[in-house]
Amino acid sequence: MTTTSRPRADGPLLVRILGNGWLIAAVVVTLVPFLYVLSASLMSNDEIFSVPFRLLPSGVYLGNYAHLLQETGFVQWFVNSAIIALARTVLAIALSLAAGYAFAKFEFRFKKLLFALVIGTLTLPIYVILIPLFNMMSTLGWTDTYWALVLPFTAQAIGVFLARQYMTTIPTELIEAARIDGASEWAIFRRVIVPLSQPTIAVMGILFFTASWNDYLWPLITVTSSSMFTVSLGLPALISPYSQHYGSLMAGSFLGTLPVIVIFLIFQKRFIDGILAGSLKG
Repeated sequence: MTTTSRPRADGPLLVRILGNGWLIAAVVVTLVPFLYVLSASLMSNDEIFSVPFRLLPSGVYLGNYAHLLQETGFVQWFVNSAIIALARTVLAIALSLAAGYAFAKFEFRFKKLLFALVIGTLTLPIYVILIPLFNMMSTLGWTDTYWALVLPFTAQAIGVFLARQYMTTIPTELIEAARIDGASEWAIFRRVIVPLSQPTIAVMGILFFTASWNDYLWPLITVTSSSMFTVSLGLPALISPYSQHYGSLMAGSFLGTLPVIVIFLIFQKRFIDGILAGSLKG
């Protein structure tokens, strides 16, 4: 008499336990610094540097937020960051979609070479192009203006790549049917391509907005007046040998993360679909 052996569930169960443990650890490591920033923003400077170390505030102290909003230029910094990030994101998405559509659905001379050159620019570190870009902005008289902070970063190679990869999945028959119906190329792009490209638009929106909002090096080079400071550039100015408002710095850091979180929550439903569609299609 033979007995049928059942597969042991210890292995898969152990794998799931270890996997969930790693996920929980990753979440904790990610969230603890953010939670401490929020906690420290509700502490006075004395409490932040108290011994022993305090992770949670003894009470709700709003003086840091009052100082940040009333006695610093944070509101102007926030407005500047919002204008720059939104302008960069919208223009970069528009240009990426247009270029991606051309590379995906049109045939022209040197198409593969041009696309290879676009992708090749991804290998260039930002430090290589900083001096030529600054010289260009200085020649045009755009330093310390929104033009210098927005325009140099509206053409994004990664956006062209993602848009092109995604648009190759859009059936060409839809475009041909629209042409037969008499639609112009602009109408096809606006009414067919853009609505079908929502997942990759979500991906680019998150990537471009986050990169622009957190940009520190380029504003540091091109901005000279405090009225043009962004959040990432203005917050470090709160700490100096003569002024050390660490509580206000924590409050500004917390408020400065909120727009990125909001953008991610808006686009999160299509984010994964766009990443997969843009990476799996050759």
